[in-house]
Amino acid sequence: MQQGVPRTGRALPGMPLEMQDPDGDDPPRSHRGVFGAAPAPWWRPASTVGRVFLALGALAVLAGLTTACVLLKTYLERDARFRIDGASNIQATGLTEVSRSQMLPVFGEDIGRNIFFVPIGQRRKDLEALPWVEHATVMRLLPDRIRVSVIERQPVAFTRHGQQIGLVDANGVLLDMPAATMAVHHYSFPVVTGLDPGDSPASRKGRMALYGRLMAELDANNQHLSQQISEIDLTDPEDARVLMPAQGADILAHFGEDHFLERYQRYKTHIAEWRQQYPRLATVDLRYDHQVVLEMASGVNATQPPPDSAGNRSPAADSSAVDSPAVAKPTPEVPAVPAPSAVKTASGKPSAKTVAAKNVPSKAATTKAAKGKLGTKSSAGSSAKAKAKSSAKTKATQTKAAQQKKPAQAKPVAVNLNNKKPSPTKRAPAPEGQ
Repeated sequence: MQQGVPRTGRALPGMPLEMQDPDGDDPPRSHRGVFGAAPAPWWRPASTVGRVFLALGALAVLAGLTTACVLLKTYLERDARFRIDGASNIQATGLTEVSRSQMLPVFGEDIGRNIFFVPIGQRRKDLEALPWVEHATVMRLLPDRIRVSVIERQPVAFTRHGQQIGLVDANGVLLDMPAATMAVHHYSFPVVTGLDPGDSPASRKGRMALYGRLMAELDANNQHLSQQISEIDLTDPEDARVLMPAQGADILAHFGEDHFLERYQRYKTHIAEWRQQYPRLATVDLRYDHQVVLEMASGVNATQPPPDSAGNRSPAADSSAVDSPAVAKPTPEVPAVPAPSAVKTASGKPSAKTVAAKNVPSKAATTKAAKGKLGTKSSAGSSAKAKAKSSAKTKATQTKAAQQKKPAQAKPVAVNLNNKKPSPTKRAPAPEGQ
């Protein structure tokens, strides 16, 4: 036994009441209360009375919060300071093409309404439904104002629908603008065709995406090559058909859906050579690898085909006049039968028989006159048949001449860019990447 430690196990003065066993053999001691049990938390009272009082307190707090919310809501609804008195309480920024008179009808139902009951989300959707509004933000400003911030769409091209000219943005949204306003803005865009108002928004957006890629490649590195383009047909979403201005007549170039800058440079490099070799060049297809397909236009005079290599024209082309219908000759009139000469008597006066013979035609004359009338009827029938036959012949001649005067479709010519040797082709080669 160690000295200084009593047998009773009581600690000496100045030493702690409890000491941890260095060997860890003593069991852990639980923290107990005065009566030997652990104290329960306040939200979990051990007795039934405590639990009842806790429930009553929670109900009282909940009822107080509910009453406060109802009173606050009633106050906000009935207080005139939170009511939108008129259109002057609606502020808007970012309006350029959208006028204030076009924006205010969206908030027409909110005039006189409490500001807390204005459906902010619905008003934002209504504003974005306007053609020129791309994005809108609507906020409440206490006590009685609404602030609207608008981001308008930016046109990127002209559109043509028949005789009407409009604008379109990068997402394919068609925009209307008066001609006088367009002149004030001094827009300089190509004209885009192939965008129908009846198409779905996704379809128009896809076509304008093709337009955006084309313009981005041509204008890269500040080259501004898109200024050389006058019109773009986007009817085919996989082929941008570009109308390139040229002397005399514009050239339609097929640029496809990619490699726009490369194909543009190829076109500019060879177009002078192609036009010199093919004066009637109308279409250039640039979608093929190492070659292009050239198509010629019809003749200047659609009713007169071009001359051959020797400079001669076909007889059908030279004869511009159609054979005139045969005109039936008129039937000759039957000559009048002369009256027999009067026989004079010795006294020089005609006799009675002679006078009778002069007034009454002879039998032979009567027979001849009858034959003449029959001949006239027969000639009239023959003339009608001749006219019908001649008319049928004339129609056949006109049809044949019209068929001969139709211009023959020129075959496309494939030009190999490596050896520049043209060759007529009946079937276009496969485009690049196919």
